Amino acid sequence: MTRISDPIDSSLPTPVALAFAPLHKRAFGTAIGLAAALVMLAVNVVALARGPHVSEPLILLSEYFYGYTVSWMGALVAAAWTFFVGFVAGWFVAFFRNLVLAVSLIAIRTRAEMSATRDFLDHI
Repeated sequence: MTRISDPIDSSLPTPVALAFAPLHKRAFGTAIGLAAALVMLAVNVVALARGPHVSEPLILLSEYFYGYTVSWMGALVAAAWTFFVGFVAGWFVAFFRNLVLAVSLIAIRTRAEMSATRDFLDHI
């Protein structure tokens, strides 16, 4: 009997094995955080390049991100905060996806073993 922590069974087709492989939480969090930070940096740079009338909605970010102002330094502060928030969100998404996948696989294996045992007992 294989366990959840055992390596992926090589008898499965590669796309199926990759679909059910667990996500690396730290790598997924870093990827989401980096993508979010780059988007936030780009939004701030575009707003600063266009002028002060475009940056008014960005002032509200100072309510959520400590130390943020609509400036070049504020763009870096926003990128840092957004990386942190994106990392935490990505880590939790990967964690819960892995948890749901593990629970689902345990339930499927348990049902399969119970039906195999029932068939065995029916033939005695």
